[in-house]
Amino acid sequence: MRDLDMIQSSIDYIEENLRAEISAQELAERANYSLFHYYRLFQTAVGMPVMQYILRRRLLHAIYEIGCGNTMMDTVMSYGFDTYAGFYKAFKREFGYTPRQFLERFRCIRPYRICLEGEDHIMITHKKLREILKNWNMENETITDIIYENGEKNDCAYYVGDDHVVKFYVNLGEAKVQIDISRALEQLGFSVATPVGAANGQEIIEDGQLYYVLTQRLIGERLKAANLYDGDYKAKARFVGEIVGRLNLALKKVNVVVNDVNIYDDVINWALPRVKEIMDIPEDLCIAIVEEFGAIYPGLPRQIIHRDSNPSNIIVSGDKWGFIDFDLSEKNVRIYDPCYAATAVLSEDYVENNEEKLLRWIAIYKNIINGYDRVTGLSKEEKKAIPFVILCNQFICTAWFYERREKYENLYDANWKMTQWICRNFDKLTIQE
Repeated sequence: MRDLDMIQSSIDYIEENLRAEISAQELAERANYSLFHYYRLFQTAVGMPVMQYILRRRLLHAIYEIGCGNTMMDTVMSYGFDTYAGFYKAFKREFGYTPRQFLERFRCIRPYRICLEGEDHIMITHKKLREILKNWNMENETITDIIYENGEKNDCAYYVGDDHVVKFYVNLGEAKVQIDISRALEQLGFSVATPVGAANGQEIIEDGQLYYVLTQRLIGERLKAANLYDGDYKAKARFVGEIVGRLNLALKKVNVVVNDVNIYDDVINWALPRVKEIMDIPEDLCIAIVEEFGAIYPGLPRQIIHRDSNPSNIIVSGDKWGFIDFDLSEKNVRIYDPCYAATAVLSEDYVENNEEKLLRWIAIYKNIINGYDRVTGLSKEEKKAIPFVILCNQFICTAWFYERREKYENLYDANWKMTQWICRNFDKLTIQE
């Protein structure tokens, strides 16, 4: 058995026995390794010491069960904590939030099972981050997890103090794209998370197989998808479309090397066949994608786009706004960004069978496109293509989450249901020319 398979076996055993006493010695003996060799293999594969990993998994499972309504003391004691004070201190030290703060701010989601094979899996301890932060003389700053409104944790970034964010990458190219685009947009007057040079003057610090970047933290609040449904939702949606449009106009002027992506080929050759394995797609819709969208696609305007234009990546402070997270930026059809923003709103707060809310989302989607059109001036062909881009993006997301469903069970389930709903309501997505 490979070392990675053996460590995966340990992870599976830990997950099934979190309520029992588990020692590193026991795990090493199960794997037929010396304790020293096991320690080294586990930390190399997972990114943190084995006993800290066990503690982290217990904390995550306990807070999930408390959030679901289980009795607090019974829950923490069942996971090996003698007192609530001990649980409180461990939780605050590990995540940067008290248990109450965590439950008030974030949706509780079931901790996904860790699978080392076939995923970008990174775990970084606070101790390791402090060593990295010495490069910026910031090792004494508070480190806090970044957790989104849907309860998902950012596995590749942490807040550092009140004013900075540290991100780490497996791919050096993504780190360079983030920096290059941020610098270019800064020169155009945009509010972006600009990189901070380390003491040696470098903006990327390499350590082991990871690349670290420290950026300024934008002042303001992330836009919350759920809030777009309230109040004057049409005006809120137009605002999102307008600023995505302004961003795209600026990105059109940016000269940075990024991946060139063809979403039509991706859908025809990968996403659609994969989605058809797990649900029935109307044949007339498949034909329309191949023929109608296939005929329009080659003439659609292409440029560098954000690629992850989720409203949560828009930071607003008063009448000022800015964008974060350009590491996925690519060359693509420009209408991908407003379409992605619209489907992200649906995904973040999807409620099955709530037809009133789903119909309101259609109005939100159309007003995002309307706001984008006001700024960029959409062509007749782009307006015709937009429903297809919405659908194709949904196929891509569903196929991606399907292949990683053990980790993203909730997101896969939501996107599976969303895809079926969008297919049933595809005619309602038409944009008036």
